[in-house]
Amino acid sequence: MKRLLPRTLAGRIALLLAGALLVANLLAALILAGQQRDFDRRMDGDREIGRIVALVPALEAVDAEARRNIAADASTRFLQASIDPAPTVPATSRDRRAMFVADRLSASLGGRSVSVAFGPRPMGHRDDSRHAPAALAVSIALRGDGADWLNVATGRLPDDRRVSGPVIFGLALGLSLVFVLGVSLLVARHLTRPLADLARAAEAAGRGDRTARMPEEGVREVQKAARAFNDMQARIARFDAERMRTLGAVGHDLRTPMTSLRLRAEMVDDADLRDPMIRTLDEMGVMADGLVNFARSGQEDEAQRRVDITTLLQELCAERGAVWSGGPPACVTGRPVALRRVFGNLIDNALRYAGDAAVSVAHEGAQVVVRVADTGPGIPDDRLAAMFAPFARGDHSRNTQTGGAGLGLSIAQTLVNAHAGQVTLRNGETGGLVAEVRLPAGDISESRGSSG
Repeated sequence: MKRLLPRTLAGRIALLLAGALLVANLLAALILAGQQRDFDRRMDGDREIGRIVALVPALEAVDAEARRNIAADASTRFLQASIDPAPTVPATSRDRRAMFVADRLSASLGGRSVSVAFGPRPMGHRDDSRHAPAALAVSIALRGDGADWLNVATGRLPDDRRVSGPVIFGLALGLSLVFVLGVSLLVARHLTRPLADLARAAEAAGRGDRTARMPEEGVREVQKAARAFNDMQARIARFDAERMRTLGAVGHDLRTPMTSLRLRAEMVDDADLRDPMIRTLDEMGVMADGLVNFARSGQEDEAQRRVDITTLLQELCAERGAVWSGGPPACVTGRPVALRRVFGNLIDNALRYAGDAAVSVAHEGAQVVVRVADTGPGIPDDRLAAMFAPFARGDHSRNTQTGGAGLGLSIAQTLVNAHAGQVTLRNGETGGLVAEVRLPAGDISESRGSSG
C-alpha cells in the first residue's frame, strides 16, 4: 500500500484532498439520487389524488348502475375503486398524514365528506418491497341520488412528512463538509506527527541525551530531516566520546608526575617550603581525579534495570549523615551505580558547602522528583545555570578544604540527561540551595527491593 502513495509530502496532500472531494461528491450524488426517487414517488401520488378528484364529479353525474361500472373501469393495479352503501373508512385516522390528505381532498371536492386512513398495502400489490409507501384508503360521500360512497384504496401515495428538498441539500452539503474536514484533520495530523517527534527528539538532545533518534520513515522530506538529525546526533556523540577520552587520558597521565613530585616534596626538610608544595600537589590531584571521574561518567556501559529510588536515597543518607525527609515508594528505570553517583554528588555538595542536607522524594505526574536541600548561603540566581559547567565552583576557589574540582554537578547533569531526566538548582524560599532531579517514573510493583 505504501508503494502506491506519492513519495513527497505535496503529492500525498494532493492525493488525500482529491480523494476526500471525490468521496464527498459521491455522497452528495447518492443523497440527491434518493431525493429524486422521492420526488418521482410524490408525482405518482399527486396523479393518484388527481384521478380521485376527477372521478367524483363523473360518478355524481350518472345513476347508481353507471357509477359502479365507471368505478370498475377506473380501477387499476395501483388504484382500486368501488361504489358501496357504506364507507370502508368511517372516520379519518388521527395521524398527520391522513389528516393532511383528507383536508386536501375535501378542499378539492368542494367540502364533501372525506375519510382517510393509511394501512397495510392491498394483497397482490405490485410494489410490495419494504421501502414502498403504505396503502391509502379513502371514503368519499357522493352527492346526488342515493347515499353511495366512493371507496378507494391505493398504495402509491408517499409520506408527505418526508424531509424537504432544501433540507436534503443542506444534509448533503453538511456531510460533504464533515467528510472533507475529517480528512483535513487526518492530513494535518499526518503532517504534524513527524514534526512533534522531531521536537521531542530535539528537546532530548538539548538535555544531553545523545541516544535520541528519529525514525527515518514517512515522506521524503521527513526522511531527509530525520537522517540529518540522526547524523548530527551521531557526530555530537562521537565528539563527546572523544572529548571524554581526552579528559580521562589527561587526568590519568597527570597522576604519575604528580606522585613523583609529591615524593620529592616530602623529602624537603624546610617545612615552610614543603607544606605549600604538598597542598598545591593535593589540589592538582583532586583536579586530576575529577577529570577521570568526569570522563568516566559519559562512558559507562552499566545495564539499565528497575531501581528503587526511595531505598537508594535512604542508604545514601545513612552513609553520608544526611537527613531523610521521607517520601512515597518511587522507582525509575536506570543504571543503579550512575544514579547512586548522581545523588551522592548532590548530597556531598550540600554537606561540603552548607554542613547539612535534607533529602526527599515525591511523585509529580509521570515523574519522580528528588530534592536535596540545605540551609547554606545559597548561590546568586544569575549564577545558578553556570554551576553545571565543568570546574564551576560556588566559592570561586580551588581550596581542597571546601570542595573538589567543581565537576560534581557536571557529572550529575551528564548522568541525569542520559536517563532522560533533568537536574536544576534553585534557592529555597527560606534560604539555602535546593537541587532538584526529575526522572521518568517506573512501575513500583515491578521494582520493590531492587535498589542500587
